[in-house]
Amino acid sequence: MPTSLATVTRFAPSPTGRLHLGHAYSALFAEQAARREGGRFLLRIEDIDRARCRAEFEAGIYEDLAWLGLTWETPVRRQSEHLDDYRSALDRLASAGFLYPCFCSRKEIEAEIARSVSAPQGPDGPLYPGTCRGLSATERASRIADGRPYALRLDVSAALAAAGRLSWHDLDRGELQAEPGLLGDVVLGRRDAPASYHLAVTLDDHRQGISLVTRGEDLLSATHIHRLLQALLKLDTPAYRHHRLLTNERGERLAKRDGAEALAALRAAGETPARLRARLGF
Repeated sequence: MPTSLATVTRFAPSPTGRLHLGHAYSALFAEQAARREGGRFLLRIEDIDRARCRAEFEAGIYEDLAWLGLTWETPVRRQSEHLDDYRSALDRLASAGFLYPCFCSRKEIEAEIARSVSAPQGPDGPLYPGTCRGLSATERASRIADGRPYALRLDVSAALAAAGRLSWHDLDRGELQAEPGLLGDVVLGRRDAPASYHLAVTLDDHRQGISLVTRGEDLLSATHIHRLLQALLKLDTPAYRHHRLLTNERGERLAKRDGAEALAALRAAGETPARLRARLGF
């Protein structure tokens, strides 16, 4: 855990659409956790996915959060401005033997899972079956030389053998043992994206001195991988708190892709920050 006594939290949205109620809850939750301890609340823009991130959505994030009454320190960390950090971390992991190139397409992975009678399962369904893990160094080099596209996957078994038993502290659940195998050999980098969510968020939290990570309970399983990456890269381990998720009338988690009502639309319809905060329990 970081040695600083001041609680430092963050809200880290991606500018791929307008913020909705679920985002508002997460931002207010993080800000309240910092304010309660006389700490600091930071904002981070997770804009690595250049195909989906747009400047108008980033501007909308600032507008919506200001309307909610939130303030944050500047300059805001934008992931697209720190790509060298992620490349350096990937190089370190690769040099230590914890990464391997995966040449499988999504369709090939799905076909392999369908053929397997005992495909490994994770919290959200089947996991990558490790098809490329056993390729020889010669075969890997040959495929790369031929221009085959590939992703860089974390060899969880090799990483765990080096890191040993790990744990972290969750404010609601207590001390939890890390089980990185829950998500299998996750992708940490691709040709079109220098870092996956798992690598970027773990490195960013360390760089920003985050002492308490607050986020939705749907990301609890991801924390197992993040704890492993912290050990491999010798990064600080913050405390965690995974809050409840807001759902729609069908009990489904609010999401941009499913058309969750945007804060901008609520504001246009006459909603006020005070009423919205009360509605969300703040």
